[in-house]
Amino acid sequence: MSAPEWSGAELEVRELRYFVAVAEELHFGRAAERLAMAQPPLSRAIRELERRLGARLLERTTRRVELTPAGQVLLRDARVALEAVTAAARRTRHAARPAPTLRVALKADYDAGMLPAILAAYREQETTIEVELLLGGLGEQERALRDGRADVALLPTPAEPRGLELEPVLIEPRLVALAAGDELATRATLSLADLRGRLLPTELPAASTPRDLAQIFMLVELGTIIWYPPMSLAQRHPRPGLVYRHVTDLAPATLCVAWPSECRSSAVAAFVRATSGVAAARAREGAPQRTDPSGGTGTAGPGGAVGGSVPLPATAGA
Repeated sequence: MSAPEWSGAELEVRELRYFVAVAEELHFGRAAERLAMAQPPLSRAIRELERRLGARLLERTTRRVELTPAGQVLLRDARVALEAVTAAARRTRHAARPAPTLRVALKADYDAGMLPAILAAYREQETTIEVELLLGGLGEQERALRDGRADVALLPTPAEPRGLELEPVLIEPRLVALAAGDELATRATLSLADLRGRLLPTELPAASTPRDLAQIFMLVELGTIIWYPPMSLAQRHPRPGLVYRHVTDLAPATLCVAWPSECRSSAVAAFVRATSGVAAARAREGAPQRTDPSGGTGTAGPGGAVGGSVPLPATAGA
């Protein structure tokens, strides 16, 4: 397909939504159903998009639809663009509220027990507004930052930090959670090789994927899965039906505070300062000697607190 002169006209959000639906479904009928529209106008819209771009985006046969290399590029960039449009609308509506809040995204118990101290330190600062906690599943926090639902988040290091600034605040060991009756539960330490072939929560079929800690614990106790929680979380959840064991070659968990790269909020800056300050104070005090959930005693908790390596968001406005 020969490329025409580009007129300078920009792609429309509607066109991108149409294309992403077809590219993700790889089926015009399912994409039309997802978009709540008829299939013929959707097909025409995609053909017109290809004509305007001068690029074939999809290979169509009577049996299947496949993305071309150009289509793969557009899918990647279209997702980012649609995410940005959605985020702009949400952030604008939020800023227009009579009393906007600081929306903090996190997964319950993935704060190493520091959240109360962080909120107390945040409220002592001058440029603060009310905090709204957005609790969600693991991995939802980075999406909430990108699509405008959250202003700042506490989360493990994200796999894809695109568009986010990250400040590491805590590094701590991860343990393996096993059913109490598991044959490996009699050993004090394990290696990843010992656990090869065991299912993790994310490896279950979508319909069976656990959505909260209670479901994870139940599946571990039944021997269906194993799990690698941070030590601070394991300390807060001793259970008679499971055991925690050290894994010698398991990478540690890093807790971060994250915010959108373009953020200019003084409230976000205040929250980041509070988080870094609490983590630094924990590091200066040293981690308390606590009962090790894997069966012994040891230094557990936020003894590996770090901070101060990433510039705070500029404080232009609240």
